Amino acid sequence: MQILVVNPNTTASMTATIGAAARSVAGASTEVVAVTSSMGPASIEGYYDEALAVPGLLVEIAAGERAGAQAAIIACFDDTGLDAARAMANIPVVGICEAALSIASFIAQRFTVVTTTKRSWVPVEALVQRYGMAGQARVRAADIPVLALEDPASGAAEKLRGEIARALDEDRAEAIVLGCAGMADLAAELQREFGVPVIDGVGAAVKQAEALIALGLSTSKRGAYANPLAKPYLGALESFAPDAVAAE
Repeated sequence: MQILVVNPNTTASMTATIGAAARSVAGASTEVVAVTSSMGPASIEGYYDEALAVPGLLVEIAAGERAGAQAAIIACFDDTGLDAARAMANIPVVGICEAALSIASFIAQRFTVVTTTKRSWVPVEALVQRYGMAGQARVRAADIPVLALEDPASGAAEKLRGEIARALDEDRAEAIVLGCAGMADLAAELQREFGVPVIDGVGAAVKQAEALIALGLSTSKRGAYANPLAKPYLGALESFAPDAVAAE
């Protein structure tokens, strides 16, 4: 089976980290294709970045589906563009926040999501509410700019560890969810260090995508995720008209 993993920001080095994390948990028969959005922000921190990352994300998912991907993963913890992608695509699309929260709920009564900045805390908190996890999950921000995760000298890893320690103490968390795809390579090390389950959304999404493919399931096209109606789009978004995207 082939799974497309899309980094909806434009930082290729982060895509490499995400792709390695995805491949480390994928089954022997699973091909992981990790791609970087060709347009949009270098990192996604807040609603403005998220909105402008969606067009590039949709282009990559459409291209991946045409190339034979059987499922797609959106590798941003904001689940950037997830609803739009599910409406556009005819393959299942998995967001790493939804995947990580669902996996955490299988193994812990209480867990804490540790994300990057306070700007990102708000969208993640909204997703916790949306996915029905408010009774189990808390959200914390470690005050780490996303791109600082790429720089070992930034102190980002130490800030992340400090926030995890506070979550375990103050929240009485039984598990930790890493609230950024750029943290994917740290999950195993942090799990050994803190002695609790540490869930990386990229890995969680890969296993859920594999399950959907194996079960022959895809997004329902009745109701909310019905394919968009054909209509003209004007200006810079002309090529995103639903019939044009499907035909490219």
